[in-house]
Amino acid sequence: MESSSDPARREVTPLELFFDLVFVFAIGQLSHQLLAHPTWTGAAQTLVLYLAVYAAWAYTAWAVTLVPAEDPRTRRMLLAVMFVGLFMNAAIPRAFSDAGWVFVVTFLLIHIGRTVWLLRVGLDPVSQEHFVRVLVWFVVGAPLWLVGAAVDGGARLAWWAAATLIEVVGIMTAHPLPGRRLESRQVNFDGGHLLERGRLFMIIALGETVLTTGTALTAAPYEPMSLLTAGVALMGTIALFWLFFSRSERIVRHYEDSEDPMRAGRSGVISLMISVAGMVAVAVADERVIAHPVEHAGITTNLMLFGGSALYIAAQTWHGATLFDDLPWSRLLALPALVIAGTVTLRAPAYLAAVIAAAVVVGLVAFESRRPVDDVPARPVPSGHRPN
Repeated sequence: MESSSDPARREVTPLELFFDLVFVFAIGQLSHQLLAHPTWTGAAQTLVLYLAVYAAWAYTAWAVTLVPAEDPRTRRMLLAVMFVGLFMNAAIPRAFSDAGWVFVVTFLLIHIGRTVWLLRVGLDPVSQEHFVRVLVWFVVGAPLWLVGAAVDGGARLAWWAAATLIEVVGIMTAHPLPGRRLESRQVNFDGGHLLERGRLFMIIALGETVLTTGTALTAAPYEPMSLLTAGVALMGTIALFWLFFSRSERIVRHYEDSEDPMRAGRSGVISLMISVAGMVAVAVADERVIAHPVEHAGITTNLMLFGGSALYIAAQTWHGATLFDDLPWSRLLALPALVIAGTVTLRAPAYLAAVIAAAVVVGLVAFESRRPVDDVPARPVPSGHRPN
């Protein structure tokens, strides 16, 4: 079998970027959903919907990594998922009221339809066997989604949360069945292409944060406090951008050199899932702060403001630890700093909480900028077999 690093890295095509526009819309819908329902129940509902939307994007991006977008069959699949995905994402604001069936039916059409398509396009034996298991996991979770759509209120959230749990466990464990696991070492897989897809999806999330800041500033009175909080929000977003992309070239080299780029790609998908969730929370917190800068921050705003940033940093720290012998103490210190700062500013004005949250993240960037992280040597790729 050829080495996984033999294939040349493929560029992301215009069609893939066009496909992502549906998920630009989805991230905005999720941010507005959380902003409209800033309660524990609202957060849980937004999380369930986010994980479903992210799964629809991630599995499709993975499929296009296996079967290039230049293939006419892949182009048709992408356009079909994009068409159905528009209706799924449009149903987000009313998924827990009168649009539950629309959301579930379109979600299952995407998930099961795309997987059946993959099983018919002539994958390599390892990927073919893997997606048979993926389909089994999807079929097991489907009744929970359907039952949830048939009930109302808290019962719907409970059923869909159970279905989402199956989804997340499947992603994190590579969909095992008894006696059968993914053994992906030396499988042809363009990890660099999947990495680039993930970076573009992060741009979507960061772009939504910038749009949210701009929209909130437009709606707020043009007073010094509004300008201050909008500036702080943008500065924090720029710092989060730097933290994500500062290690890009080092990660690209790892994906290109790895004997198991599929395993590295799965780690990246999980990390991105958590990072984007953190970005959505930060975007909503920024809008709340700009709209009400002098009110007490409170637990809701601080959980999203400090917790979202902590989630974002923690996910990328974990991803780096899975790829390299690298657990930077600066990021490990930033996490408790965010927790402590979020706790002590609960009764502080929202603008002050935002300034402190941004200061922690900008301070982390300033420290790490002193030593380019790509200068740190990567961990040698293990030569032994390591199944996922």
